Amino acid sequence: MTKSTDTDAQSGRITYSSYLGLDTLLASQHPLSDRHDEMLFVVIHQTKELWLKQIIHELQLAQGMVREGALVPAYKSLARVSRIQSVMTQSWDILATMTPSDYTSFRSYLGTSSGFQSAQFREVEYRLGLKDGSFLSFHAEKPEALAALQDALNAPSLYDDAIRQLANAGFAIPDSVLNRDVTQPYEPSQAVEDAWVEVYRDTDRWWELYQLAEKLVDLDDALLTWRHKHVLTVQRIIGGKPGTGGTAGVSYLQKTLERRCFPELWTVRTKL
Repeated sequence: MTKSTDTDAQSGRITYSSYLGLDTLLASQHPLSDRHDEMLFVVIHQTKELWLKQIIHELQLAQGMVREGALVPAYKSLARVSRIQSVMTQSWDILATMTPSDYTSFRSYLGTSSGFQSAQFREVEYRLGLKDGSFLSFHAEKPEALAALQDALNAPSLYDDAIRQLANAGFAIPDSVLNRDVTQPYEPSQAVEDAWVEVYRDTDRWWELYQLAEKLVDLDDALLTWRHKHVLTVQRIIGGKPGTGGTAGVSYLQKTLERRCFPELWTVRTKL
């Protein structure tokens, strides 16, 4: 807490600035060069991290509700997440106003830093079911972030919780799915697909599960749209160059477009 914020709190006078911690927030941008566009680069990425914090906050609430079988109350948080994802996607258009020359003028100051190292983004992936323990190694020097990632890796994902609700509703979901090693990537199941087919074919009977499925597809759709716009923006700014932090750049990002958090909710479309 800054001095002015602390003084406001002690006096009981809450102001717009003190409530939002603006002294700290607005003092958190530290461009390393004198190049005009570096401030935009910093603000865009800091803003994304704030939205990721809110996404995690919403997913925690939604997961708890889904796990308890309270599907309808969970819809609000899930819908909010997809709206946040849309805002994050639109922010790429702002970054795309930066030309290759603009970015090159300060890129060397970024060193080995990379969005690839975002702990919050990986936590969101883990919570949605994209499990990959290899990312833990990037956060060994950040105990708090590492602990949050390990917790998310070791816990059932949102999709695991949704599938368990299928079983609770009476669908024949194999034990191999319900009791799988949740630290490993989810493998599509024919039984799970068959259950979702029945849900989609009788939406009146399975309305709550049907709506949950559509909310999940919204999340996956929005994540893929964000990834696609990320690829285009990176390609527009650096072309096929390697990314900072040793990543392969566009070629790596293009591979992420193949990932699906909820695979059977995509393949079920073909069966209807």
